[in-house]
Amino acid sequence: MKLLIILVFFITINLQYRLWFGDANNELIQSYERRLSELQQQVKTLKQQNIALYAEVKDLRKGEEALEERARYELGMIRENETFFQILE
Repeated sequence: MKLLIILVFFITINLQYRLWFGDANNELIQSYERRLSELQQQVKTLKQQNIALYAEVKDLRKGEEALEERARYELGMIRENETFFQILE
């Protein structure tokens, strides 16, 4: 009976050692969970950016208005027979 108790004691010590100091200890697992949380947040942000970009591409392919708006604001283009006024402060 004493041998069984000693065996259980050493097994418990071994398991506790592996839990706190082994390859998959609590600190390492918590570190991985924090990194996973950060990566999930990055993925969420990138998915939202992809959705916005996809909507913009779809709008540019579909209509002339978006293309015209982009040409006006980003490239400074104006239509034919249109007068452009620039106000400087």
